[in-house]
Amino acid sequence: MLIIPAIDLKDGACVRLRQGLMDDATVFSDDPVAMAAKWVDGGCRRLHLVDLNGAFEGQPVNGEVVTAIAKRYPNLPIQIGGGIRSLETIEHYVRAGVSYVIIGTKAVKQPEFVGEACRAFPGKVIVGLDAKDGFVATDGWAEVSSVQVIDLAKRFEADGVSAIVYTDIAKDGMMQGCNVEATAALAKATKIPVIASGGIHNLGDIQTLLDARAPGIIGAITGRAIYEGTLDVAEAQALCDSYKG
Repeated sequence: MLIIPAIDLKDGACVRLRQGLMDDATVFSDDPVAMAAKWVDGGCRRLHLVDLNGAFEGQPVNGEVVTAIAKRYPNLPIQIGGGIRSLETIEHYVRAGVSYVIIGTKAVKQPEFVGEACRAFPGKVIVGLDAKDGFVATDGWAEVSSVQVIDLAKRFEADGVSAIVYTDIAKDGMMQGCNVEATAALAKATKIPVIASGGIHNLGDIQTLLDARAPGIIGAITGRAIYEGTLDVAEAQALCDSYKG
């Protein structure tokens, strides 16, 4: 399992939100490229970037920062989400050197777009499913749909999606542990690899995720915990690498 540091971008700065609320943001750095360097030096093998402005506006806003990070680390897998709602945007990011694009809102509102994107950019598409009480949320978590997470995930199995990033909104940014039960249930219900996101606080949370013994969980995204120092990236990755299960 990979430990994947998150760099959430708002107005060009690196921030963290609580439960997706744009007006409840903590700024951790005004230099996201330097922050990326910190996590790379700490031994991460993938980065998770989110264009928060883009998620709300429906188009990329912090694209220049994303491009700068990709250019700095051309051999590091980078995944980017937030405002990706057209093939043109995906092409822009792929050309910039990003390894994976995360389709969130558009995947819920126009599921057929996922298949279209996968055909145009094979191996590059991740679907981001954000849930509240098991139902998918969209538009920067401002709207909660009537679609069940597992039902939607299974719909994408035939499209060639590389992974699903699953976030429990109630846990995100709250440092109370991720929703292991729901994440493991999703991983066991679908053939698509799952990346856990939201709420990871410390090494114990990583251990709990590993102990769920869901082989479909290939990664865990962590944000606030690594910024506030309750989780060390290198230590967490070492735990994952040594886990025998």
